Amino acid sequence: MDSAEYERKIAHRFAEFDQDGSGYIDRADFTEAAKRLLAEFGTTARSDKGQALYGGAEAFWQGMAGIADVDGDQQVSREEFVTGAVKRLRDNPHRFAEIARPFLHAVVALADVDGAGVTPDSAARVLRALGVDPDKCAVVAAALDADGDGRIGEEEILAAFAAYYVTPEP
Repeated sequence: MDSAEYERKIAHRFAEFDQDGSGYIDRADFTEAAKRLLAEFGTTARSDKGQALYGGAEAFWQGMAGIADVDGDQQVSREEFVTGAVKRLRDNPHRFAEIARPFLHAVVALADVDGAGVTPDSAARVLRALGVDPDKCAVVAAALDADGDGRIGEEEILAAFAAYYVTPEP
């Protein structure tokens, strides 16, 4: 994949992070994602899982800002995201997934409703809450179960997250 194609793909990913459509990624986008997930799973913000999710969202925001907020204004513009993400991903594709680990860890704990791991159905609920096209959620969630055991582990999610940013698909 050439550089221009890669940058276009990363720019498309920007829109997925910009939960409120403001044209910037900021702390509020991560807070909104956490709120949607808590509502989807009927969990309160004051619960242990709610607190972990908000803490993970804040850590993810801080990591994102550290990678991409060049001017320090606490907002990541599309240009900053494209430039920051492309540079960091070319240096180490798994670095981007690692900044998401605290958030993803909390999402796994929230979506693991029976204590035996995240099912594809729960994963589809997560994706829907995060704004993924509802028609695609079940297919994407099933694909996350890389080992085919009917449960989706944190490492499978992290691997998929990193791959999403380094594959040529739109």
